[in-house]
Amino acid sequence: MKCLDCKHGVPETGQATVSFDRNNCTVIIQDVPALVCPICSAYYPDESTTQKVLDAGNAAIKNETEVEIIRLKAA
Repeated sequence: MKCLDCKHGVPETGQATVSFDRNNCTVIIQDVPALVCPICSAYYPDESTTQKVLDAGNAAIKNETEVEIIRLKAA
């Protein structure tokens, strides 16, 4: 598979850091397993990992945390 962003790299197994802001809360999730493009660093987590990232982020937002840094635990 070619990278969907840069169209040049071939994503490889690795880890990414995912961050997003919502409701005045910044969430940073580290060590997210994903396919990562070696050229542009675009990342592609699988569906179950994406759900874990969303669950962790939503929990931080629900707790009204201003900044949350989470290290994703391997399954």
